[in-house]
Amino acid sequence: MADDVITRTGIARHGATRLPSVDVDSFNIELKDDDGFLGDRASKRAFRKILDSLRQPLKGNGDDPLGKKASADLGKSELDEALLGEDVGAAALVHGAIEEFAQELSHVTQRFLKTKAWADTERIVVGGGFRESRVGELAIARTDALLKAGDFKVDLVPIRYHPDDAGLVGCLHLAPSWIFEAHDSILAVDIGGTNIRCGVVETRWKKAPDLSKAAVWKSELWRHADDEPTREGAVKRLVKMLKGLIAAAEAEGLKLAPFIGIACPGVINEDGSIEKGAQNLPGNWESSKFNLPASLVEAIPEIGDHDTAVLMHNDGVAQGLCEVPFMQDVERWGVLTIGTGLGNARFTNRRKEKDKGKDEKKDNKSKD
Repeated sequence: MADDVITRTGIARHGATRLPSVDVDSFNIELKDDDGFLGDRASKRAFRKILDSLRQPLKGNGDDPLGKKASADLGKSELDEALLGEDVGAAALVHGAIEEFAQELSHVTQRFLKTKAWADTERIVVGGGFRESRVGELAIARTDALLKAGDFKVDLVPIRYHPDDAGLVGCLHLAPSWIFEAHDSILAVDIGGTNIRCGVVETRWKKAPDLSKAAVWKSELWRHADDEPTREGAVKRLVKMLKGLIAAAEAEGLKLAPFIGIACPGVINEDGSIEKGAQNLPGNWESSKFNLPASLVEAIPEIGDHDTAVLMHNDGVAQGLCEVPFMQDVERWGVLTIGTGLGNARFTNRRKEKDKGKDEKKDNKSKD
């Protein structure tokens, strides 16, 4: 197990199953049924498809309260407005889509809970872009009610951080604690099928050693789907963004750690290559000749006066990790991220040595 955990530099390996605060029991599970991947039934696209199916009968009569705009083109704010507005027909339509989607999400979640990797899960946080709306919050709340009605003893809750920040903040939990003693911030990267977001994340470790007060100080977004770059072009742009953030952090007087955490779609191998699941990224990121962490170290060999360390993990794992400080009242918990697809990860909290010591003392007293 030691080889899987620690490298020469004291940084966990890419895609590690053992991290400073948690064990990653599973991530990026791809469950299937007769119709294909189950995750496709609980994605943002699936919600739009449900909404579209409810609108079709009304369109024929010219009675669609949501107008002529295609469901795929309706923004989150527009749907929230329809949900809360005075047009009861529009509100009913969106409510209907929420109900159907919640049924699907409940079914998919139940399938996860029935797998060995997700056994005894006590709480599930839901992240991703879908959570960033009233529609998403209601869908999550309704799914939670359906699970409890089905006698599943699990809580389904929205992720606390804004979806744009969750993956970046989660990257803090990839880093070993010694980094925080001498530095107050790190660089983080959240890569998606549409966007790449980079940020400087303040640890605020002195105020909260459990990182519960961590926050994104500054971030930059690039919508790569609009530019359709080559893989090499995407890496070049990413490096430029990171160098800009390094300069901004130095100008602000931040003590930036020589560490870059990366959240990336797919199954991440321990050498930093991507086994599968990166098909939505620009170019072939699954090639054996491509290694993003190595490319970044080559382009940014030092941060401050120290050699740069890079650690990459699955984006669903990274999003879930931002919840570590708030999951200490349970032992086993998971994350589902509703976006282009359905990301997933399950965690078991690692018990601190002092907690183990307390339990051992209790056991000895009970024996006496």
